[in-house]
Amino acid sequence: MKKALIATVALLPGVALAHTGHEVSGFISGLAHPVGGADHLLAMLAVGLWAARLGGRALWLVPLAFVATMLLGNLLALSGVSLVFTEQGIGLSVVVLGLLLAFAARFVTPVCMAIAGSFALFHGLAHGAEMPLNASGFSYAAGFMLATLALHLAGMLVGKIGVEARAALFSRVAGGAIALTGMAMVVA
Repeated sequence: MKKALIATVALLPGVALAHTGHEVSGFISGLAHPVGGADHLLAMLAVGLWAARLGGRALWLVPLAFVATMLLGNLLALSGVSLVFTEQGIGLSVVVLGLLLAFAARFVTPVCMAIAGSFALFHGLAHGAEMPLNASGFSYAAGFMLATLALHLAGMLVGKIGVEARAALFSRVAGGAIALTGMAMVVA
């Protein structure tokens, strides 16, 4: 049974790629980009964790602000705009978002949206700059937006699981670990 399942799964990508006219590589590249690097992965999980800790309207508005501004950054990159300090902005996003979690920082929702959005601009610029040349911009963006939303959702779910006191402690410890990892990335 196990071998049959493995054989079936192994054949699925071949079936999916057998049809012409589908832009799979752009979508798959976009889907893989946020999870392929620790910087994007940690920042996006941190946004979800922070949104869960904030609760209320911020639970959805903070991640949506991140995704919307990330798309804007992607569009800017595709139109030729670049910032010298994009990678440093991404590294700083990991540090700051981790610290916001570690210190259980709370601000009014629009301020939290602005913080998340300002960092998302750097992530979007990087996504656009690193888009494969043969990829459709639309399918690539759809992929990285879906992956980002999934990472935010994962952070939100982890941030809401368990007894409130444990979830809060977990978010603070995770935030400290994220911030330290971000500092190591920035320094390296």
